[in-house]
Amino acid sequence: MKTRIGAVRPWALLTLVLLLASTCVQAADEQTYGAGRRRRRSRRRSTAAAPANIMVPITFLNSSVEKGAVCMDGTPAAYHLDPGSGAGNNSWIINLEGGGWCNNARTCKFRKRSHHGSSDFMERQIAFTGIMSASAADNPDFYNWNRVKIRYCDSASFAGDTFDKGTGLYFRGQRIWEEAVQHRLSIGMASADQVLLTDCSGGDTVLRPVRRLLRRPEHHRQTPRRRWPFPRRVRLLILNSVDISGGRSLRSYYADIVYMQAVAQNLPPTCTDHLDATSCFFPQNIIDGIKTPIFLLNSAYDVWQIEESLAPNKADPSGAWRACKFNRSACNASQIKFLQDFREQMVASVKSFSGSKSNGIFINSCFSHCQSELPATWNGSPAIQNKYREGIAKSVGDWYFGRAEVKGIDCPYPCDNTCRHII
Repeated sequence: MKTRIGAVRPWALLTLVLLLASTCVQAADEQTYGAGRRRRRSRRRSTAAAPANIMVPITFLNSSVEKGAVCMDGTPAAYHLDPGSGAGNNSWIINLEGGGWCNNARTCKFRKRSHHGSSDFMERQIAFTGIMSASAADNPDFYNWNRVKIRYCDSASFAGDTFDKGTGLYFRGQRIWEEAVQHRLSIGMASADQVLLTDCSGGDTVLRPVRRLLRRPEHHRQTPRRRWPFPRRVRLLILNSVDISGGRSLRSYYADIVYMQAVAQNLPPTCTDHLDATSCFFPQNIIDGIKTPIFLLNSAYDVWQIEESLAPNKADPSGAWRACKFNRSACNASQIKFLQDFREQMVASVKSFSGSKSNGIFINSCFSHCQSELPATWNGSPAIQNKYREGIAKSVGDWYFGRAEVKGIDCPYPCDNTCRHII
């Protein structure tokens, strides 16, 4: 029996990102695939310890197609769910898959032929690692929670809502987000006790959709004695930075996305009431206005931003940065100085944010990207000096459960010898 959305009870605990749920039942209109064959997921999983990195089957939201919640080519949206067990039965992690963006007809048509634009090309099973892992050793605070990964196939951070007649492309990320959450609510998440929303890269700019959806009256009832907590989230910070040519390559790129996918209507009004829509697509311009507790997990030398925002090919026609942006050891003194200035901008951008006791920060000095799902970085390195020497997983758990305040900003590169650099 499906849970009635209008009959949900207030959440009891603050959550790390979104909301929580209890039972894990698949709706009859869904199809779950695993090991190459169709099967139905059982209602409950054994409470026995689960193996690390189990393969989690895909589920297609076929019933949401008629509501327009589709990938760019019109195929159904999808997600992967590994049900919780034991004490984690009523707790949820919602993970928004990353994967960049597209900003014009050519690049979007190209993505339509991949899993970033069509569920026809999505893997039928994926491994859950890092913060999504079912291993108590690798993920001690969240291993037994219900863990959901919403697949990314709209190319605008789950924020667009339009149809391009000229290309025949659907840009329905906002609808995908809302339908995915609505489905979770209908099968148990409405009664959840705690929720954590995590994202990376392309899933990075959906703060407004999160709050608007959860504030809808059909999803909760306010009571005089018990207020509804805002959900919490772990996120990455992408900056509106000046590139090596003196321009703002990423801002120009984002402007195309915001216009092409009609993103402006879904951005936070607390930002758009004084800034243009493109500026409000950058998390740095909206985090100070968000009351949701947030944990910023970032590298001060985020490699994606180095390659695509600071030194994209368009801003580097001579190729002077080609070696440096793919190999930190190849950077000369001037280039290192430019990267240090980028770090300083990042640190300055979170000054006000860090003043809130409810927020957490872990900014390390590694050349990395999306560290919460990589086993080597989630429950391994890096550490931040002596205070946060146990690393990312422990720091996120300490913040979420209130065990300690986490405000970690690492010293500048190359001071940190615990890093696992990827360039």
